[in-house]
Amino acid sequence: MNASPPTSDGSRRGSDGFGADLPGPERADFDTLYHQHSREVWALAYARWMNADTAQDIMQEAFLRLWKKFEEGEDILNPRAWLLRVARNLAEDLAKSSFRRNGTLPPQLMNGVQSKEVSPLEMLEKEETFAQLRTLLHQMPQPDREILTLRYALDYNTGQISDLLGINATAVHMRLSRARQRLADRLKTQGVEEMP
Repeated sequence: MNASPPTSDGSRRGSDGFGADLPGPERADFDTLYHQHSREVWALAYARWMNADTAQDIMQEAFLRLWKKFEEGEDILNPRAWLLRVARNLAEDLAKSSFRRNGTLPPQLMNGVQSKEVSPLEMLEKEETFAQLRTLLHQMPQPDREILTLRYALDYNTGQISDLLGINATAVHMRLSRARQRLADRLKTQGVEEMP
């Protein structure tokens, strides 16, 4: 597979015979458009699919449709914008095709794809860890529970905690640091190395 876009001298174009039978002046105009925009159209398709062959197919189809519009006598005022819009639509149509929609993508494309949903195993592990955390919090001294709850459960900032507890901000940071360390030590003794 060649992952390079068509060159401005049309070297990739020659192998598929695209545009070979077009008449003189119209073909020259079309060739000019091809030389000016084929790399950009190819790059747009390649950015969507990360596959040179698919990008080449989309680019060729976009230029073929442009030629058909010219044959029909349609005047396209901005061929570059028209080509890019058609290529983007072709790339999206490919994504919506029933072949892709039905999950028939090659396995190498599906490897590493993760669901946005938490897996049942991860959910169970998270629930167990939080249950251990709640148990350990209940066993901790009341001042540690209080400051950890204010900071992490209620999301209070240092100023709010210092006002509520009547201590300065430095004392809040120190108490939080010590409470977190004591909690971390207890979690490690329970076999919890990392929180989900």
